[in-house]
Order: sequence, then C-alpha cells, then structure tokens
Amino acid sequence: MILLLLLLIPFVAGLLSWVAAGGRNTWCRWIALVSLLADLLITLGIWIQHPQDTGQWWYTYRVSWIPQFGISLHLAMDGLSLLMLALTFFLGALAVLISWKEIQTRVGFFHFNLLFVLCGITGVFLTMDLFLFYFFWEMMLIPMYFLIGIWGHEHREYAANKFFIFTQAGGLLMLLAILGLYFVHGANTNVYTFDYFDLLRTPMEQATGRWLMLGFLIAFLVKVPAVPFHTWLPDAHTEASTAGSVILAGLLLKTGAYGILRFVLPLFPEAVVVYAPWIMLLGVAGILYGGMLAYAQTDLKRLIAYTSVSHMGFVLLGAFAFNEIAYKGVVMQMIAHGISTGALFIIAGALYERIHTRDIREMGGLWSSVPLMGSAAMIFVMGSLGLPGLGNFIAEFLILLGSWEANHWLTVLATIGLVVATAYSLRIMQHVFFGQDSRQYALQDLNSRELIIIIALVLVICWLGFYPQPVLHTSQIIDYVVR
Repeated sequence: MILLLLLLIPFVAGLLSWVAAGGRNTWCRWIALVSLLADLLITLGIWIQHPQDTGQWWYTYRVSWIPQFGISLHLAMDGLSLLMLALTFFLGALAVLISWKEIQTRVGFFHFNLLFVLCGITGVFLTMDLFLFYFFWEMMLIPMYFLIGIWGHEHREYAANKFFIFTQAGGLLMLLAILGLYFVHGANTNVYTFDYFDLLRTPMEQATGRWLMLGFLIAFLVKVPAVPFHTWLPDAHTEASTAGSVILAGLLLKTGAYGILRFVLPLFPEAVVVYAPWIMLLGVAGILYGGMLAYAQTDLKRLIAYTSVSHMGFVLLGAFAFNEIAYKGVVMQMIAHGISTGALFIIAGALYERIHTRDIREMGGLWSSVPLMGSAAMIFVMGSLGLPGLGNFIAEFLILLGSWEANHWLTVLATIGLVVATAYSLRIMQHVFFGQDSRQYALQDLNSRELIIIIALVLVICWLGFYPQPVLHTSQIIDYVVR
C-alpha cells in the first residue's frame, strides 16, 4: 500500500489546497509543502532500507480494475523508480517554496494544478499497466497546460497551446502503439492484457515490432525533447512561471527519458538495435544544435531552455549505447540535469522579480549587488558545463565512456558539445554577473527562503559529484534493459 500512498498524498493534498483557498492562501501553500515533504520522507526511508538495487522489484501493488479488458491498478518500484520519485518530491517541494511570494492570484488553483501534475509524474514512474501509464501520461498534460497558460508571462497562451499540441500528438501515437501491442499479444497468446510484465514476452514479427516501437519512441522523444521535436520547449520555459519551469525542466523531461529506459528498450529489444545508431545521432544533433542555439539567445530563460535540449541529448546517446556504464550515466544525467537546470531557472526567476527583464543585454555587473546569487549561479553554471566535482561531470563522463564502446565517431562529436557548453555557460556569467553595471540596479540579494532553496540544491549537486555511489548502486541495471 505504500506505493498507493505515494500517489494519494499529492492527489488529496491538491484537492485540499483548492478547497482551502476559500480561507487563507497560506493554508494552500502549507498543505502543498507538507504533503510533498511527507512523500519525500517516505521515499528516503525506502532508499535507506534498500541502499542497493539487486535487480529485483522492491514493492508491488496490484488490484484488478477492469478485468474483462485486462486492465489493473498495477504499481511497482525498483531503484530507477525510487530515484525518479526522490527527484520529483524534492523539486516539487522547492517549486512550492519558490512560488510562495511569486504566485498571488488563484493560489488554491495553482497548487491544485501543481500537485496534480506531480501526482501524474508519480504515476508515470510507478505504474506497470500500460493503460494506466497512458492515463497518468495524459494526466500530466492538463495541469501543466494551466500552469503555463494562467500564471505565465505575456505570450503564455501561445506557449501553452504549443506545449499541448506537441505532447498530445505524441501521446496519441503512443496510445495507438499500446493498443497495437495489446492486440498483437492477444492474437498470439489468447490473453488480452495491458500488464507490462506479460507484454515483455510478446511474440511478434520484426516489422510489427519496429512500427510499434516507433509509436512509443516518438512520444518519448517529444517529451525529452529531441531535435527536431524540441521547438515547444523554449517557448514553454520562457513563458512559464518559475515553478512551472522547474517542473518542466526537472521532471517532465525526465518522464520521456524514463519511458525510453522502462518501455522502449525492454519491450522491443530487436527493433531498437536497428534504430539505435540513428537515435544516437539525434542525441548528438541535440547536444550540438541545442548548445549553439543556447549561445545565440539573449533571453536568459530561453538560453537555459536550450541548454536542456543539449543536455538531454546525452540521455539519448547513452540510452542506446546498450551497456551498463552508459545506462548509469543516463540515470545520473537525469538527476543532475534536474537539479542544476532547475536551480538556474530559480535564479533566473529571482532576477526577473528584481529587475523585471530577462534580456541579458540589460544586465551586467550584478555580482557586486547580489554576491550570494552570483556565487550560486557560478556553481550551477559550472555544473552545466561539466566541471569535475559536480554531478553533471559524473553523468557525462559515464555516458561518453559507455557510448565510446558503441560508436567512436558519435562520441567524439558529443565531446565537442562540452566545448559548446563551456561557451554558453561562461556567457551567462559574463553578461549577467560580470562586465559593466551600466544601469546601476539596486538589488536585494537572496532572502532567507531563497537561500534555503539554493543551499539545498547546492548540497545535492555537490553530493552527486563527490559521492555518486548511492545513486549508482541504486540504479543497478535490471537484466532485461541492456541487451
């Protein structure tokens, strides 16, 4: 029942937050924060009990839901699920804290949507029934649409509509693939089921497997996002509130990467071998193209958004390298990217609240006014470029080490992306915190609430860099993921 509890806490808290809005807005915020901290503590307690993944499922919960169609409420947790849930509840709690003063309108509805999108993400990381997986996949979409479209910036409606169209189109392709897999399995075994473990052994022709795999893969590539399906992301990030950007960069993108590791690779082992070089090429294209576009941006949030396209390209490169070293690097990249990029969006939001612009050409020399914020930005910018001692370095090093075994040339090209990352990362520091302070902004440095958030993120990214063993041990690969 502990898995069901992890789902019910944010679900019930979301409803309570909306109801509590009739009283005081502070109640909504505290309900959301306490619920997410409770889920985080439960997850950390499980992690302490299972410090190393042995390739077994730790917890399972299954209740028949619609038995005549083979649909059940089937939840399960292993090391990969645990790490993604810890990241979800940690960043979710920080998103509540960072929006404490920023969100002043429809506060109850804001926290309702925030908790419901986190409930959907939790379901994606736990469910082992493909019908239920699609349900939670779509459940993330609507509240995220509102988070962008209601509490975003000036072009929020356009960005929300674009986000909705891209992700809904990918989701429909996945639904068709799920139904196709359901009927193929039933035709070959006379058992019609959406259960993940049963579908793992589905006999099918190679051509059929390739088409079904593409349906899943495109949906996940849109969410990652991979080039050329990435164009919704910069608009969504730019127009979203700070909390929305943190959820988008830190968590929603990870559901696409998780889907590849959990569903695409195990369900279609023969088909992915055929397409692996092309998907790795897409990853490298994302690394280089995203990095170059990031360097060209003048909007700070848009710049950080394109860095996500670049960093998530490493996930594609490592996921289809088919070895354990690259797999561990992919899991580490998912976590480290969520921490470092989420932190950069928090800093960008804090700057916007103070100077009311995201244009880096109107900034410069801010370090003298906000040294704490500048120091924090320096840490996470160094993480973005892969400085040793921070979690991003461990992730990218392992991915490149593993991908070298699969394809030398693509690994060399991906390594060039680290040089591009250095260029755009240093550009952030030069244009925002160094250089000439021509406008003489009178700014307040990080307040106590913001300082707590930043310190928590700094501690995690440094812990990942200096002592990654707990994450690497917990993400011990299950034998059917790598072929």
